[in-house]
Amino acid sequence: MKLGLIGLGKMGGNMARRLCRGGIHVVGYNRSPAIVDTLVKEEGMAAAASAEELVKKLGSPRIVWLMLPDGGPTEDMIQYLAPRLSKGDIVIDGGNSNYHDTERRGKFLQDRQIHYVDVGTSGGVWGLKNGYCMMVGGNPEAVAAITPILKILAPGSDTGWAHVGPVGSGHFTKMIHNGIEYGMMQAYAEGLALLKGKAAYNLDLAQITEIWRHGSVVRSWLLDLTAEALAKDQALQDIAPVVPDSGEGRWTAIEAIDQGVPAPVMTLALHMRFASQDDIGYGNRLLSMMRNAFGGHAVKKSG
Repeated sequence: MKLGLIGLGKMGGNMARRLCRGGIHVVGYNRSPAIVDTLVKEEGMAAAASAEELVKKLGSPRIVWLMLPDGGPTEDMIQYLAPRLSKGDIVIDGGNSNYHDTERRGKFLQDRQIHYVDVGTSGGVWGLKNGYCMMVGGNPEAVAAITPILKILAPGSDTGWAHVGPVGSGHFTKMIHNGIEYGMMQAYAEGLALLKGKAAYNLDLAQITEIWRHGSVVRSWLLDLTAEALAKDQALQDIAPVVPDSGEGRWTAIEAIDQGVPAPVMTLALHMRFASQDDIGYGNRLLSMMRNAFGGHAVKKSG
């Protein structure tokens, strides 16, 4: 079975490795050719010097999997591929696209009789070893055609992946997944900060998180990773206290507003990330000024 894979970054590259090892004939293209050369040498992947060459190297019906950043890069590639693909071909978007964009793109390709499948993909850098959790949206015919690929990428042939609904549903499900992830991470961070703050007890956070990994109701893979990291370094002095947001947390908060469904934990977790990114701190400066104005509280000077 042949598959064209466009975008061979951290996740895309490891997915190519897993697919090649699983017997899929992968034709890969990346804007930077270095990773392509590496995968050709190490995994036997076939190389394409351009997206156009990749399409030409695939047999009909073609299957092209995109692992590109959301927004412009994904949109541009779909617009580029559309006139070069044929009736019955399949385009898969495995990136973190906004589900509204996915629905629109699905209609755009459907009008050209090209199938569009959105695969919300989780697993990060561990996916090569453990497999990828995949939430799949698309019509049954297209999903059935790519099922052998999904079974190789997944943790097990019948576990860790499912066809969850029509086009858009895969990315929608992944968006909510990431919103939950934000909330879980924030809860762990706050709890561990409270434990560390109790200086009188001199608590060992590596020990405590290791305890929680076994039998506790709060155990999770996220906790496993946290415990392993704390076992190596609890001070975290080399890590800046800045937490980026990838965009999916924002989309989840907007979805909660659109539906009128209260989602305070996920939304506040997103806002805490915003707070960590605020180099200027103008809002906090205003708060300090207000306290001084009405209560005469001292203002700590900067610098």
